[in-house]
Amino acid sequence: MVILCACFSCSPIPAMALSLNIIQKLHLCRHPRWTKPFCPLLHPSSQLLQCKLYSSKYRRPGLPPDNTPPWKRINFSFEKGVAGVKKHFGLLKKEVEDHLRGPGGKTLRENILEQTNVVWEFRSLEDLDKWTLSSDQEIGGKSQVSLKLGRNNQTALFYGTLNTEVPRDGETRYSGYCTMKSKTPLGAFNRKLHYDWSNFNTLYLRVRGDGRPWMVNIKSDSYFSQQRDDLYNYFIYTQGGPYWQDIKIPFSKFFLSSRGRIQDNQHPLWTDKITAVGFTLGDKANGPFQLEIDFIGLCNDRAHTEEFAYEKYKRNP
Repeated sequence: MVILCACFSCSPIPAMALSLNIIQKLHLCRHPRWTKPFCPLLHPSSQLLQCKLYSSKYRRPGLPPDNTPPWKRINFSFEKGVAGVKKHFGLLKKEVEDHLRGPGGKTLRENILEQTNVVWEFRSLEDLDKWTLSSDQEIGGKSQVSLKLGRNNQTALFYGTLNTEVPRDGETRYSGYCTMKSKTPLGAFNRKLHYDWSNFNTLYLRVRGDGRPWMVNIKSDSYFSQQRDDLYNYFIYTQGGPYWQDIKIPFSKFFLSSRGRIQDNQHPLWTDKITAVGFTLGDKANGPFQLEIDFIGLCNDRAHTEEFAYEKYKRNP
């Protein structure tokens, strides 16, 4: 690793091409969490390039191939590298301090007595940057999505237009969805973290919709790569009009699905390994939509004692 980073102090492009070739041969780009900390002078776009070298070569019909040489995609910046090192060591220091203080950076007394917690609120553009948007445009659809701050910069307004027209590419059969999803929390050196919600049993939302049904998604970290598409879902029905809705969804009500299909083998949500929360619209009704969100939080409902709301099927031995 020392040799790889030392090469970057020489001539930029030849040294990077050589070091990138060495990384490919060592198969280190399969594990970017190990290469990123030791190669801080590489711009994030070049680090993503290392991972894309082993990604799928599937290309949608009609799209031209990308024949750009790898060395032309590398963006070298010494200043950004130094700033990145300072940032990640600062995050590492904060993580150590929070770990010594207690779970989640709070004392043990606070964790035991905590009954509610606001995880996401929308008061600035930095709060909006914690979310990503997607729609059927990724598969050639025509739906449009946007996210902005609401009035007085106190809410988030997720709006757009849903279009169920199927792209004419010869293989897509269904279209028409819009999604808003939170970004996976990252720690020092871009390590993926997760939320620990084991002290709570209910998801608390305050939203104002347009009368459409929405699907709330929760992503939990999994141990096996075959489970990377697993999602826990539950539906909410907005009333429309000027009134806000306070919606409480127990975690026991979320059902397991994978790639849009409900699974027969159901099991409860792992609340100690939450990675993302999202909202999906796909009611097959063409036209404009909007969902205004005040906050997304958690609460511990002592009156709710249900462990899991769905039957667990036993497989044959």
